[in-house]
Amino acid sequence: MSSRTADVPARRVNLVRLFQEAFALLGRFPIAILLLMCRIGVGAVFFKSGLVKIASWQATVQLFAFEYRVPVLPPEIAATLAASIELTAPVLLLVGFGARFAAATMLGMTLVIEVFVYPGNWAEHLTWATLLGFILTRGAGAISVDHLMARRFRSDAR
Repeated sequence: MSSRTADVPARRVNLVRLFQEAFALLGRFPIAILLLMCRIGVGAVFFKSGLVKIASWQATVQLFAFEYRVPVLPPEIAATLAASIELTAPVLLLVGFGARFAAATMLGMTLVIEVFVYPGNWAEHLTWATLLGFILTRGAGAISVDHLMARRFRSDAR
């Protein structure tokens, strides 16, 4: 057996160890930063949409009347509700105040958009739903008002 053949298993072991160490390092990345990135990313999408809606209100109402056609609600009410959610929930997400409530509200809106308005955009809506579901199930994280309030209430209870 040559020394060259003996080096192959040693190289494989070193490569496996390198990957294990890299994955272990990635596993220590702070989840609070990931949650903040989720909050900013999905919140920006909704907030921009809200700004577009209020920039031309008559056009927005027309979109709700003739393109979006949300069932049950009149176009004016649907447009007002959508703009209100899109301009308030992302702000709550950004600062992490009532983040689970804001995420649930935006997740509900995403569901309505997917089912009734643009069912063909399922991949984009799945991305939003994943980010919002992560926030809904894990909370806003350590970089949030929710976290500060929870710490404050825990210290007051002692």
